[in-house]
Amino acid sequence: MSNWVEVMGLEQQYWKFVDRYSTDHLSELMQVHGQEVWNYAYFLTKHQDWADDITQDVFLRIYRSPNTFRGESSVRTWLFAITRNCVFNYRRSAFLRKVTLMGRVKHSGEAPSAESEALANQYIDEIWESVMALPAKYREVLILDARYELSLKEIADITGLSIGTVKSRLSRARRKAAEIWKGGVVYE
Repeated sequence: MSNWVEVMGLEQQYWKFVDRYSTDHLSELMQVHGQEVWNYAYFLTKHQDWADDITQDVFLRIYRSPNTFRGESSVRTWLFAITRNCVFNYRRSAFLRKVTLMGRVKHSGEAPSAESEALANQYIDEIWESVMALPAKYREVLILDARYELSLKEIADITGLSIGTVKSRLSRARRKAAEIWKGGVVYE
């Protein structure tokens, strides 16, 4: 019964999306999901400037072809699938194969005045560094699970993997991230 309710919810979401589509709707879509799309692109590429370009490309694709949303998943899952495809296309582009202008830029700033805030930020940064050190195939499933709280089925739909492969990669990603965070070096 819950499967039927889920399908009906997706269908209603589809018709709501198609009926309301306009430039105002695109703007709303960008406001609601823009940061998540950028974050996902960044997690996949590790480059802020690439994430900017990819995010723009995602929303341009939606603007040009809004009918690509078929209602088979949530709008959010659909956006992540488009983002993932844009990342792979961006990596394959001839420009990127020939030229990489600069690596990751770190912005310097003042340290927080409270010691506890500084320690908490350091702890969070260490965790994210260990996640970002993972190979892309593990980093992607871990981010989709932990950061975006997607179901295994949604992750499988986005990545084109079977649910069993997603489970396996997720388990390995958690283990490897924990080992990296504890100071061990993990090689695949």
